[in-house]
Amino acid sequence: MKGAGKSKKQKVTQKEKTPGNLLKGKQNLPADKNEFPTHLMPMLATLVNKPLEEDQGWFYEVKWDGYRALAFVNKGTVELKSRNNKTFNEKFYPLIQTLKKWKINTIVDGEVVVLNNKGVSDFTALQNWRSEADGELVFYLFDILWHDGKDLTGLPLSDRKKILKNTIPNSANIRVSESFNIPGKEFFELAKEMKLEGIIAKKEDSAYQPGARSKDWLKIKANKRQEMVIGGYTLNEGSSKPFSSLLVGVFEKDKLVYTGKIGTGFNIKMQDEMLKQFAKLITSKVPFSYIPDINKPSRFRPNPPNAKAVWLKPKLVCEVSYAELTFDGIMRHPSFAGMRIDKKASDVVLEKENSVAVVSGRKKNSIQKTFKPSTSGERKTLLNPTDETQVRKINGHEIKFNNLSKIYWPKENITKRDMLNYYYRMAPYILPYFEGRPQSLNRFPNGITGKSFYQKDVTGKVPDWIKTFLYHSDADGRDKHFLVPHNEAGILYMASLGCIELNPWNSTVKNPDQPDWCIIDLDPDKNSFNQVIEAAQVTKKLLDSLKIPSYCKTSGSTGLHIYIPLGAKYSYEQSKEFARVIVTMVHHEIPKFTSIERMVRNRNGKMYLDFLQNRPQATVAGPYVLRPKPGSPVSMPLYWEEVKKGLKITDFNIFNAYDRVKSEGDIFKPVLGKGINLLKIAESFSK
Repeated sequence: MKGAGKSKKQKVTQKEKTPGNLLKGKQNLPADKNEFPTHLMPMLATLVNKPLEEDQGWFYEVKWDGYRALAFVNKGTVELKSRNNKTFNEKFYPLIQTLKKWKINTIVDGEVVVLNNKGVSDFTALQNWRSEADGELVFYLFDILWHDGKDLTGLPLSDRKKILKNTIPNSANIRVSESFNIPGKEFFELAKEMKLEGIIAKKEDSAYQPGARSKDWLKIKANKRQEMVIGGYTLNEGSSKPFSSLLVGVFEKDKLVYTGKIGTGFNIKMQDEMLKQFAKLITSKVPFSYIPDINKPSRFRPNPPNAKAVWLKPKLVCEVSYAELTFDGIMRHPSFAGMRIDKKASDVVLEKENSVAVVSGRKKNSIQKTFKPSTSGERKTLLNPTDETQVRKINGHEIKFNNLSKIYWPKENITKRDMLNYYYRMAPYILPYFEGRPQSLNRFPNGITGKSFYQKDVTGKVPDWIKTFLYHSDADGRDKHFLVPHNEAGILYMASLGCIELNPWNSTVKNPDQPDWCIIDLDPDKNSFNQVIEAAQVTKKLLDSLKIPSYCKTSGSTGLHIYIPLGAKYSYEQSKEFARVIVTMVHHEIPKFTSIERMVRNRNGKMYLDFLQNRPQATVAGPYVLRPKPGSPVSMPLYWEEVKKGLKITDFNIFNAYDRVKSEGDIFKPVLGKGINLLKIAESFSK
């Protein structure tokens, strides 16, 4: 790549610097064509301790707290590489999926971050990121180095910025990092108020110098500060220092909560003075609420020194600067800033971050545009596409997911991982029809072509956090513990067992003998699906004439299910007999291809109008669940106007079901309503 390694800026004519049509005008880009480079080192900024006094000709950017990365996009292939040339392709797969959609050949420079709910980067969340369930992953771009066969590194940064904005497609997870032409001191103060890691100052006319740490780019950090109570210090084995680090914490009520150890910010003289204060406070009692692991390895110190702790009565207070607190309350990059004699240790608590109006007017609007947290709430993947075994915490419970590449639908090449990601996305829609309902587990450990088995009794076979329901079966005289999901973790646990389809009771453990709905199951034999549709239409017409609300869904197999809300006000026997009356009336309307005979041999190949699904413990596949059938169909709720000729079971499947419910919402909700007045309807039958 010509010019890629040059440290001197190339001369740029006024004609080339003309703003506006930088991409369309060939004179605005270098004329030479270059082979696509496969490796570049990013340009680095020089650390300074404060913003520039004179900053004309400079602009400022947010210093995002993440991983620096270069994206190489060429002819449909993508490589996302770290600053030390390691691939990020597997780790940050959502970004790769977006980059592959670009119809451009380019190299861009930026920072991979995870955003919090305020749109600010969270490095701890990034370190712990394994899938889209762990947070909003964003690639913030601040430079473009190569485009459409042309080396752009010699152009002024201001021109590269214009090209970047004109080139990059809009995306939720790949965004252009804004630049601000405001005084550096002012922007730095804003960064501190907004709890950012810092700011970057860049010369507007700077060329891109791959691999160089240039003074054309400057970084200024804005760390946080907090009073901390000293609860001890460490002595590293073999160290000649008076002590190696301070062990500090803050009070929560009357407990001293550990926030980390501080190993920088003091010299030998300061340490000697501090040890004099410590001497009279040495104790054998650990002052913290738990014993800190002072020898815990980190990515920066995988083999930490063998340190010993000296505990102190929590009486002394110091000031500490740090980058941020991790999810478990430990400081990142702490540094000692001095002792505090103006505050009692018992008064030291963690200062909570509050939302503040940091700027006003036009500046506020322009800066806040940079911080755009996701507001869609859209779920994507729970499990990443590479790790074969993954552990995820859901509703506070850790679930181990394994054998994730096992093929569950061979023809469609759909894996167990795909199925679990589906249930993660759909869980909020599925849960209302499963929460508190005993389950008959239908397990397919080897996919739809392998052997399956039912499991109703889970006694001693599920984690302690899974709730169960003890039920005595009159049919076989046994006591059984049925699995009962109460949250999304329960749904995903069942799916992890290979339950492709989920089958809830019609009633909950709160009212086990009173179903929430009555089901009419249209179960075809040798019938066409158009006949199933006709039977559903006849049933709907009959129920409408009786002013009975009804709701239809595909079975996900061969038939249709019609639900009638009961509101848990009647017994299973009443529900069954009500359904018997309805199907009998429907059968009289279309006797040529329907039957209400229980014995299969007596149906003569006709469609069974099944009312026996309304008995205790009887189950059908619940709304929005997958079925173990070719095409990965979903048992999908329908608008009645959709129940017409041309409807197919495979219209709704693992690939499009989420988009449908995202668009239409849960149209099956009325099934969980207060229910019909069955006694009043029964009176109308007798007249």
